[in-house]
Amino acid sequence: MTHTEVIPSTATPLARTVPQLSRRNGRIRPATRIVPEETPVAFSYGGSTHAVMMATPADFEDFATGFSLTEGIIADPADIEGIEAVETPDGYDLQITLRDARHEALVTRRRHMAGPVGCGLCGIESLEQAVRETPSVSASSLGLTPGEIAQAVALLNTRQPLHAETRAVHGAGFYTPGQGLVAVREDVGRHNALDKLAGAAARQGYKGTDGAVVVTSRVSVEMVQKTAILGSPFIIAISAPTALAIRTAEKAGMTLVALVRGEEFEVFTHADRIVHAEERTSHVA
Repeated sequence: MTHTEVIPSTATPLARTVPQLSRRNGRIRPATRIVPEETPVAFSYGGSTHAVMMATPADFEDFATGFSLTEGIIADPADIEGIEAVETPDGYDLQITLRDARHEALVTRRRHMAGPVGCGLCGIESLEQAVRETPSVSASSLGLTPGEIAQAVALLNTRQPLHAETRAVHGAGFYTPGQGLVAVREDVGRHNALDKLAGAAARQGYKGTDGAVVVTSRVSVEMVQKTAILGSPFIIAISAPTALAIRTAEKAGMTLVALVRGEEFEVFTHADRIVHAEERTSHVA
């Protein structure tokens, strides 16, 4: 398997310094601020565009792999033969080459969607696609202690350099007991950050059942679906979930922890996975 990522030397920067007017202490003065860049990123399979997302122009190979996984286009990174990121006047085209069997399967279910930041369901062709079946993660025996949940969020807060610079991007991390955060990705879109994380974790050989997904955003139904496809039985967030996200996590056997503030948090589904330190089983069947 060959993965090739070609990033031109003129690649779009991740952030820019822009002029602004700042009102402080009742006075308006000229100032500057660092803001994140976003650009159209197309996912093309076999020469045909499948989706276009507005995203942070970074981690393209992780993005292509993770998107392909969470959209059900592939089952394993090995299903991809090659990835090439091509800069165009309008953005980036991720040209993804699939193994023959996966390519043929994609052709039969081809759909097109174009979604702005934070909208991963735009452009779908039917209501059934919006409520697609979410894989069950109930077989996982992973448990986390309250201290580990707090640690996961605390670590994520220290591993977001672009957010520290701009205060305008989302982060997603993969936390495993005993190792901490083994992968972190950032993006202007919360779904994009999670897709990039899924790709990074899979390419590094981590199994979703081995750890928890930690995010800096609210928990929508698609965040739950992507976490389930990754195979993780935990999603931990600093913001609140939607009602549909809660129902989906409950049905999928996933533990949804949200509104984490230090060692205080709220558990919405499958609280039995939160255990005392002496009870935790980190080995997953």
